[in-house]
Amino acid sequence: MKLYYAPGACSLAGRISLHEAGFPADFEKVDLKTKFTEQGYDFTAINPKGYVPLLVLDDGDSVTENIAVLEFIADREPKLAPGGPLGRTRLLEMLSYLSTELHIAFKPYYHGASDAEKIEAGEAVAKRLDVIAERMHELYLFGPRFTVADAYLFVMLRWAKAFGVRMSPEMLAYFERVAERETVRKALAEEGLA
Repeated sequence: MKLYYAPGACSLAGRISLHEAGFPADFEKVDLKTKFTEQGYDFTAINPKGYVPLLVLDDGDSVTENIAVLEFIADREPKLAPGGPLGRTRLLEMLSYLSTELHIAFKPYYHGASDAEKIEAGEAVAKRLDVIAERMHELYLFGPRFTVADAYLFVMLRWAKAFGVRMSPEMLAYFERVAERETVRKALAEEGLA
């Protein structure tokens, strides 16, 4: 497999999850401004959407969109998904919330918004993080077991810290817990973020 990524982008969740699963993979950096890969290829010729993540499978097929990439990994390594009869449904529910509510709330920070718009975005992010914190009563989102959803949330908590977004003590403790995982430290180092 090969994961196309941008350092610190949501594709970091895929890298962490691949490491957690123990799946061998290659990684190729994409410059999201120029749309060229580190090997000099036009990324839009590889992925017409022009953004990461893109996971190319061993048979040449590919998967785009963070929810799909993470679900693909969890489907092949069930320890990275919650268990129980509604496990897959709960995972998709959380990944969807993270993508459509939390991830999108960061948009003003990345698209030249005014200071007032950034303040409003910070409040929106903080409220969504509070919703997550209120339902988390164990080590990770779904209990004692780390899942692909934890990898995705961790990435956005990095963004929240970088932008000075308010986080509850519980969410800060969760962030520190995830940051200490060997796979997370490895992924951060590989992307030059350690």
